[in-house]
Amino acid sequence: MTTSTQDLLLSRIRDVPDHPQPGVVFKDITPLLADPVAFTALTDALAELCVRCGATKIVGLEARGFILAAPVAVRAGLGFIPVRKAGKLPGATLSQAYELEYGTAEIEIHAEDLADGDRVMVIDDVLATGGTAEASLELIRRAGAQVAGVAVLMELGFLGGRGRLEPALRGAPLDALITV
Repeated sequence: MTTSTQDLLLSRIRDVPDHPQPGVVFKDITPLLADPVAFTALTDALAELCVRCGATKIVGLEARGFILAAPVAVRAGLGFIPVRKAGKLPGATLSQAYELEYGTAEIEIHAEDLADGDRVMVIDDVLATGGTAEASLELIRRAGAQVAGVAVLMELGFLGGRGRLEPALRGAPLDALITV
């Protein structure tokens, strides 16, 4: 990805202070999504990472990860699988509890959507503390698939998510298009 693409993406991300709680600066990507040039550049960059890593499926993490991962899957010609908050998927699921920067949560996946031999790329908007991504890697492996990598629009480097996630990656790449 070029510096000009990074600059374009960064210019379309808005800081929202004290959201969802005091002291947190929320990174709002809705201006980026509203800009067709920036959204296309983001989709292309993430699709290129998926192809480069040999992914056969793409997992998007609820909720903003869905917005990014679905068009990336279409662009890369791959299937899309949602990882949802507990209780949102019908039928049999695998679940994983985890901690996030301001609480705890649980995510689920339909195990039958993944198969042995699948190489799964996890896509999300932000890597913060790494809890959600780490839990998704566990779900992918429990479903019998391999982790091709993790790709995010932006990494909040000051929160240490990369360090937390690296052992769970087991050598798979972690790509952040922007680090703040």
